Amino acid sequence: MLVKTYGSAVVGVDAITITVEVNVDRGMKFFMVGLPDNAVKESQQRIEAALKNVGYKMPGKKTVVNMAPADIRKEGSAYDLTIAIGILAASGQINEDKIGEYIIMGELSLDGGLQPIKGALPIAIQARKEGFKGFILPKENAREAAIVNDINVYGIDNIKEAIDFFNGDNELKKTEIDTRKEFYENLNNVDFDFADVKGQENIKRALEIAAAGGHNVILIGPPGAGKTMLAKRLPTILPPLSLNEALETTKIHSVGGKLAKETSLISVRPFRSPHHTISDVALVGGGGFPQPGEISLAHNGVLFLDELPEFKRTVLEVLRQPLEDRNVSISRAKFTVEYPASFMLVASMNPCPCGYYNHPEKVCVCSPGVVQKYLSKISGPLLDRIDLHVEVTPVAFSELSNTKTTSESSSEIRDRVILARKVQEKRFIKSKGIHSNAQMNAKQLREICVINQDAQDLLKKAMDKLGLSARAYDRILKVSRTIADLENSKDIKTQHVAEAIQYRSLDREGWAG
Repeated sequence: MLVKTYGSAVVGVDAITITVEVNVDRGMKFFMVGLPDNAVKESQQRIEAALKNVGYKMPGKKTVVNMAPADIRKEGSAYDLTIAIGILAASGQINEDKIGEYIIMGELSLDGGLQPIKGALPIAIQARKEGFKGFILPKENAREAAIVNDINVYGIDNIKEAIDFFNGDNELKKTEIDTRKEFYENLNNVDFDFADVKGQENIKRALEIAAAGGHNVILIGPPGAGKTMLAKRLPTILPPLSLNEALETTKIHSVGGKLAKETSLISVRPFRSPHHTISDVALVGGGGFPQPGEISLAHNGVLFLDELPEFKRTVLEVLRQPLEDRNVSISRAKFTVEYPASFMLVASMNPCPCGYYNHPEKVCVCSPGVVQKYLSKISGPLLDRIDLHVEVTPVAFSELSNTKTTSESSSEIRDRVILARKVQEKRFIKSKGIHSNAQMNAKQLREICVINQDAQDLLKKAMDKLGLSARAYDRILKVSRTIADLENSKDIKTQHVAEAIQYRSLDREGWAG
């Protein structure tokens, strides 16, 4: 007897429906075809034990399981439940009438329990697109899949629940989520606030500009100056995620298996802070069966690289293309996957190995050659792609101990950032995929970032003195446009260009002797 059940394979951030055909006929042995990997092949032992422990059994006949389309490699253990239900139906142990109406996914434990799977959200989106009535999956993934409307999502703890459902012995409880309500309730749930930061007003100003224009930023300063503390608060002044951005971000985290238990929709911008020992594959994504890396997990949020020169050179160089293109393309012999990677890069570093080069009070013990070698770990092309270079100086004791004055809160700064972003949204309303000044292409730069003769002369002097590249010239113009947007100024003025030029610290003479 032949029965078809349906599962799904995740490729990139999208899903492809997999048809699992199970045929039970005269003969012996168990055969599995359709390009399954070892984890899928091992499902026979898990299924056999799980069925026995819930009162059912494998048929003592020849069983052939075909997973179509056969040219797509089937990875992982999430097909256990799909195959098990197919075997039971093909051997006449359960009713097959409703099975074809559902996508069925889940990893089986030996006692019949279900373990969570990856990619439940893109699978649910694809199931709805193809007109399936429902999606049966482990309970831990149910809230994540229930974000998708117009499809019934059933979370179960044990295979017995699915068996009884198809036999008509019980009804499964549908998981329902009010996506918009949950999204807007959690929109402003933040753990950090700029009101906690004493002093550092110039750094807050730089981060406000970075947030307003989506610019990359590097913080340079001695140990304990507050670089990490400031970086962690950057997401709190970025504009709130839109519902579409939240769905897109959740989709990537779902594919990577990074969603917390019982999580439905990510409603705050991600902040990813990988350790400096990370490999280039872990950062950009990849592997035998490609998975999203840290830069894709930071999509629509912030990627924070602490102690930037300590990262391996090869790791830093792979950032160059994603910073420009805002996506990652991973190619294999038989397929290519693309992951979105539109993130703000925030990096921090000490100015030298001892940390006290250019310090106002402490003496640097590094020789000029050592400082130069330390800074040269970061390539010029990468630095060119970072719009703002900001020096962070230690906070004086008088500011730290001052309890009378309060710092500006994140919500106040965010209000100004949102207003600046609205100006940019209006400006780029006809430009697909461009939402902020940092994303402007060369043509838009020439049209939008027009400066007067005084500002042009000032910029020419800065270019000659600092030896800036053409890319750095573009960055200064983009930052100038953002500063003008924050002031709600239609034109870029000389003072806007002057402020943008001062955020090129690492291009100045005096750094690294």
